[in-house]
Amino acid sequence: MDNYIKLPVNISTVRVSRPKLRVYYPQVKGLKDKGVQDRINKKIYKETDKLIKEQGYYENPLTEVTGYYEIKTNQRNVLSLSLINYAFSGGAHGLTLIRSLTFDIDTGKEYQLSELFKAGSNYRQRLSEIIREQIKEREIPLLGEFEGIRADQDYYIADKSLVIYFQLYEIAPYVYGLLHFPISIYEIEDIIAEGSPLARMFG
Repeated sequence: MDNYIKLPVNISTVRVSRPKLRVYYPQVKGLKDKGVQDRINKKIYKETDKLIKEQGYYENPLTEVTGYYEIKTNQRNVLSLSLINYAFSGGAHGLTLIRSLTFDIDTGKEYQLSELFKAGSNYRQRLSEIIREQIKEREIPLLGEFEGIRADQDYYIADKSLVIYFQLYEIAPYVYGLLHFPISIYEIEDIIAEGSPLARMFG
């Protein structure tokens, strides 16, 4: 695994500034393979713009949007990050949306949750059971019965953990915010796909 222990990728911040819109997003720089670098940056920009659209900025002139990002993992040739946007267009409170992206810095490939696990591992059931236990331990009141995670469930990688999270209102009342469920990689080691970004976090 030593070949994965490399210097973190360089990150710069780009600002999008328009009337009632102030969003900061990350840009990868300094990669030897410019094709890979462009692929990653285009995906980040696309998701940033998608969030702005989803929050109604272009449709409602009253909508104000602010956004920032958090780097969750930048090691072992894995970049995992979250784009966080807050929009307010009147009413009792605004709405926060989060999108997370996880990349292989060598290839520029973005990984979906399913690609972190071995084929046929039934990862959804395994992760859902762990989350169900955390919901019980944390005494989180749900809007309905927790039916488990989606195949495309939101996630990011943070050091030795896979963090599954849910958008506002997805499973719990607004007051509980965006719920995050950290799962230790050692708890699910047997189903993690070899060579995946999650597998690189061992050691």
